[in-house]
Amino acid sequence: MSETAAFLLLMLVAVVAANLPWLTERVLFVRVPATGRKREWIRLLEWGFFYVVVAAIAAGLEYRVTGDLYPQDWEFWVTTLCLFMVFALPGFIWYHDLRHHLHKRGPKKRRAVSGGD
Repeated sequence: MSETAAFLLLMLVAVVAANLPWLTERVLFVRVPATGRKREWIRLLEWGFFYVVVAAIAAGLEYRVTGDLYPQDWEFWVTTLCLFMVFALPGFIWYHDLRHHLHKRGPKKRRAVSGGD
């Protein structure tokens, strides 16, 4: 696998994984909470878990492409954590803002706004 292919694969996996906690109501795709909705702290724990999973995938890809794992200082981990936060923004906005606005509008109001009269 080339370095470019490994990088693109890693970025795709990171974007999908960063958004998963906000796109499903199941806890780690296994169990629906008793209340029917996940609490926000559970979503944040899932998000942290997915960060660790993506970091492990990145280490595996790095070893496969280069044959070695390079040591990283704290600055690297803070930067990747911030990048993972940016990747999670679409799912976060969808869950906390956009979804509520779309459900409020309903199909009748959408037709009236987009109607041709």
